[in-house]
Amino acid sequence: MVVKIVPNEKGNPPGKLADAELHFSDGALDGLKLIGFGIWERRNGAGRNVTFPARQFTVNGERRSFALLRPVVDTTAQERLRDQILAAYREFEEQAAVAS
Repeated sequence: MVVKIVPNEKGNPPGKLADAELHFSDGALDGLKLIGFGIWERRNGAGRNVTFPARQFTVNGERRSFALLRPVVDTTAQERLRDQILAAYREFEEQAAVAS
């Protein structure tokens, strides 16, 4: 699996740095990608956060969100993926700084 970073060049919405895609290169998912990850600057400015793909829906006029990527057993699995996406973004930033 490869994490592809797509920078948010428009700056909208504020605080969103980039989108991330997971490109699969082996197994049953070979040739497919999973989209919907967002990399955000934290509101207090201390670090970054990753949001995962979700579907929004409304119940009794209240907006809710249904997570599309969930742990099977290991609840720390999302943290490992979040760390991998943030590492890919740091590498992307470093390469962009060298290219400038």
